[in-house]
Amino acid sequence: MDITLIRGTLAEFLGTFTLVFIGAASVIIAPIFGLAAPAFAHGLIVTGLIYTYGHFSGAQFNPAVTCGLLVGGKQTILTSLVYMVAQLVGGVVATFALMVLIGGGESMYLPEAIAGVGFNFGQTTGYLTADAIWQAATIEAILAFLLVSTIFQAAVYGKAGNFAGVAIGLTLAALIFAAGPLTGASINPARTFGPALAAGNLSYVVPYFVGLFAGGALAGLLHGYVLVPEDAS
Repeated sequence: MDITLIRGTLAEFLGTFTLVFIGAASVIIAPIFGLAAPAFAHGLIVTGLIYTYGHFSGAQFNPAVTCGLLVGGKQTILTSLVYMVAQLVGGVVATFALMVLIGGGESMYLPEAIAGVGFNFGQTTGYLTADAIWQAATIEAILAFLLVSTIFQAAVYGKAGNFAGVAIGLTLAALIFAAGPLTGASINPARTFGPALAAGNLSYVVPYFVGLFAGGALAGLLHGYVLVPEDAS
């Protein structure tokens, strides 16, 4: 493994760890602050992380995004697979680190506003997850498609310039505002898998993965080979 791939892999691990740690924590406290907490937390942290690690790995932090870049011809198979593993591991480590620090559902530090509605592990679930799983997965596919589309045009093709991170962060926040109550607005397999594993409920993970990877791949095909700017190199 060359040094560039090592640095990129470490950046993807750290970035995904940060995203899932902050994202899961924001969902845990959502009973106090409402939907705005996870929407702004995810959007703001992704914006910051893009400027922190983008020069090492492209700041993907999301296996669905990595899949889109691979399918769109912007990244090699080896790099994509290594990054996906780092992202999934980062998500799992972040979730369990958070649970250790706050004590999970048995924590004496949880405010009554949270304890009263039942503790959650920051899972990306919503109204549709339990009773209409494939509808939820389809919505997740659409969300992933929209996010990866923004990433291609704003960052890969550089159409947003130095504001690419802002464009991506705002897009992510908007998607969570729109679909958070419906599906949890995961938009990220690593964000889904870690909290699901910690909660001991993997029943929705496979449908979500199908939707997320499909949405990312479709965006990669469209923006990698069809909606390509004339000045793209």
